[in-house]
Amino acid sequence: MNGAMSLERARQSIQRLLELSTQDSRYSQPNPTAAVHPLPAAEALELFESQLLCRLVDAESHELRARSQGYYTICSAGHEGNAPLGRLTRLTDPALLHYRSGALYLERARRREGHDGVLDLLLSLAASADDPISGGRHKVFGSVPLGVLPQTSTISSHLPKAVGTAVAVDRAHRLGLPCPYPRDAVVICSFGDASLNHSTAVGALNAAGWAAFQRLPVPLLFVCEDNGLGISVRTPPGWVETRARALPGIAYFQADGADLDQAHQVTSEAVAHCRSRRSPAFLHLRCVRLWGHAGSDADAEYRDAAELQKAEEEDPVLLGARRLLAGGALDRAGLGAMLERCQARVRAASAEAVDRPKLRTREAVMSAVAPSRPEQVAAEASRAGYGPPPPESDRPRPLGQAIRMALHDLMQKHPELLVFGEDVAQKGGVYGVTAGLWQKFGPRRVFNTLLDEQTILGMAIGAGQSGLLPVPEIQFLAYLHNAEDQLRGEAATLSFFSSGQLKNPMVIRIAGLGYQKGFGGHFHNDDSLAVLRDLPGVIVAVPSRGDDAARMLRTCLAEAKVDGRVCVFVEPIALYPARDLFEPGDGRWSFPLPPQHEAIPVGEVGVYEKRGGDPGLLVVTYGNGVPMCLRVQRRLQEQQIRARVIDLRWIAPLPAAALLAHARQVRRILVVDECRRSGNLGEAIGALLLERRDATPERYARIAAADSFVPLAEAANLVLPSEEEIFTAAVDLCR
Repeated sequence: MNGAMSLERARQSIQRLLELSTQDSRYSQPNPTAAVHPLPAAEALELFESQLLCRLVDAESHELRARSQGYYTICSAGHEGNAPLGRLTRLTDPALLHYRSGALYLERARRREGHDGVLDLLLSLAASADDPISGGRHKVFGSVPLGVLPQTSTISSHLPKAVGTAVAVDRAHRLGLPCPYPRDAVVICSFGDASLNHSTAVGALNAAGWAAFQRLPVPLLFVCEDNGLGISVRTPPGWVETRARALPGIAYFQADGADLDQAHQVTSEAVAHCRSRRSPAFLHLRCVRLWGHAGSDADAEYRDAAELQKAEEEDPVLLGARRLLAGGALDRAGLGAMLERCQARVRAASAEAVDRPKLRTREAVMSAVAPSRPEQVAAEASRAGYGPPPPESDRPRPLGQAIRMALHDLMQKHPELLVFGEDVAQKGGVYGVTAGLWQKFGPRRVFNTLLDEQTILGMAIGAGQSGLLPVPEIQFLAYLHNAEDQLRGEAATLSFFSSGQLKNPMVIRIAGLGYQKGFGGHFHNDDSLAVLRDLPGVIVAVPSRGDDAARMLRTCLAEAKVDGRVCVFVEPIALYPARDLFEPGDGRWSFPLPPQHEAIPVGEVGVYEKRGGDPGLLVVTYGNGVPMCLRVQRRLQEQQIRARVIDLRWIAPLPAAALLAHARQVRRILVVDECRRSGNLGEAIGALLLERRDATPERYARIAAADSFVPLAEAANLVLPSEEEIFTAAVDLCR
């Protein structure tokens, strides 16, 4: 019923235009205001045509839905005043668009000869595999040749990466590095008035202002398309202007989206401000919402008849037609001819889109999750000869120092590599892991960010899309949860929703896991990796020793550089200073930096085994569990129990092939998972072994942390796995 109402209102919108082209109607009166800066007739006609095409595509989306041939009815109707943004920005200005920015998209498509933006939109609406951006995976505004980056979010999660992109463009050029965007590019980011209140938007606006306040270049145009409604929740009159004018370091511009001449003039001023001053601006574009939020939204339940009538009278397409008629740029016959021509174009594109192929197999859908070229990655990871190793790198080092040396080495190898996060510069990080990098490579490549994880990850996404190789740091694993949607909703999805055309290369370093003695509690001893393992296509690495960390970090950087992969490098904090393994002073958990040509590929596990005979027990673990299990292995040897210890190293994707190969050689398996019992690695390994009958052990046991948050001080040991638990479980398995 609601869909039928929306379809009827869409048809009425077109009918009003048809009446205007053929006869006098109550909508034929001249516009109440005259343009202060009237557009030339030819330009006004082109902009109006883009607005009209957008309206017709919106109406067609409801027709397709009514015939069960289309799947998306969140429309741009009433927001067509954003069309001047498509004309006044360049194809080399990256655009991250709101889901009501259809007229902007179509006008930008006009700028590229031979590009059919109407067909783009209808292929997307019909979920066709030929959709040039997502390949039928989602309805998004996106096009690589048009410089429109696809956004799957609807409530501002694209704003942090818009800030990151704007900052990265200037940084890349200042470093003399290749960048897909020219030095004077401007980033455009559009969103709705309701999204302005989301914490993500507040953080992004704050980050842009914070940078501009320090005179850092941030050529970013925030475009708030304000229709006064967040579905049914009203934005208080005057709130957007009051909020935006209060933003430090961000210039404010305001225009009426129903007045094409005014919208064009003010948009031109806002774009020029960003481009010439390299400074952020906020364009407040007042709009109306003609129909419901989406086809299923019965907005008559919360908007009375007078409000709906007023919205129809402020229809920017209708007002645009009236202005063209009043100014003599178009007569009624010309309007009728344009309407007929545009309707024919939309209907033809719709019929073509419906007949185009669809995604038909699981493999086709998943082909864009994370396309990979392992041979090229291996070659890049093992590429050597890019500079001398760091001083004294031949001395044995614990994990924290080894990672620092590996980063030093990799920054020589990759001039586009940036290290940033809270406290990483002069201080060298909370644990000193990045100490000395700022002094060696300078503030353009090693720099501090403000205290906001969403901004840190947004900066990383923007940097990766601008040709850089970001290595951001999140201080503690628990801090990631403030910003995990920047991974889940943005970074991890870009390849999927762009059919592999666009990537977010990055290696996120996160200090995490438990066993910190006498420090922190939950927020500094987070013992769950489930949120990371749940992200399709994301590589998650957990080293347990310094030399492995260096080799794995080389692979992660190669994965990011070659295939644009998102990699998360979780560093066990408790192992940062660990030098000894069995006894104090033995130095058996300290290792020199490996030669530059050595790397550990994704999926290769570490194997620790005493010589002689087949092992009776396989112990599978990772991170802090590795040295713990090695100490248990030595105790088991004294009990005449021979155990093989496997360090998984790679947490996602799970190194299934290696695990199964080892499992087939034993009858007893013990999994030691330092993360919580529910939802983490132990469950995945158990399921893998159970599903493969040839690898299912005769006896199986699992040690994991309790389903509890980690408390402070010695109480932490009550919920985390202990060596005694591991030893007891191993002995019981082998009886």
